[in-house]
Amino acid sequence: MPSRDFKRTDRVGAELRRELALLVHAAVRDHGLPSVSVSDVEVTRDLDWATVWVTALQPERSTEAMKALKELAIEFRRELSRTMRLRRVPELRFKYDDSVDKGERIESLLRQDSARAAGTNEEDAED
Repeated sequence: MPSRDFKRTDRVGAELRRELALLVHAAVRDHGLPSVSVSDVEVTRDLDWATVWVTALQPERSTEAMKALKELAIEFRRELSRTMRLRRVPELRFKYDDSVDKGERIESLLRQDSARAAGTNEEDAED
């Protein structure tokens, strides 16, 4: 029997990510939430739980967005049961993906360091 390139959980996760991206975008627009996007969805092997990783464009308002998304999780699940062809839609757990925030922080630190190094090179050239 040939091995499958993608597991069922991967396929379900990808489909959930596409559908949830649309639902979250509509919720942001309708409820006046801070702008967020779905970065990834991880589904457990038994398809009972789906962890939805979310990033925010305004990291300082991420707690507000996460609280609202957790409250809307039941509504999202209900809508997914209508749109997806699954026997049972997994329960949704929303988690904040801070990898983008960490990347921006590292980038700003590197910019500061390179600017500082350029400033010391100019001072050395003047001496």
